[in-house]
Amino acid sequence: MINELASRFRNFRNRQRVINELSSLDDRQLADIGVSRGDIRRAVSFGRI
Repeated sequence: MINELASRFRNFRNRQRVINELSSLDDRQLADIGVSRGDIRRAVSFGRI
């Protein structure tokens, strides 16, 4: 149970890190990788990125 909780927390932190990194890109850079600013969370959550 503790391992599962730790794993979920690591996954959450990794998703947050990716979201923060993508959010720091400008709109042109996001367009280059096929993501709009409004889709960042969804793209990360559902594995597009």
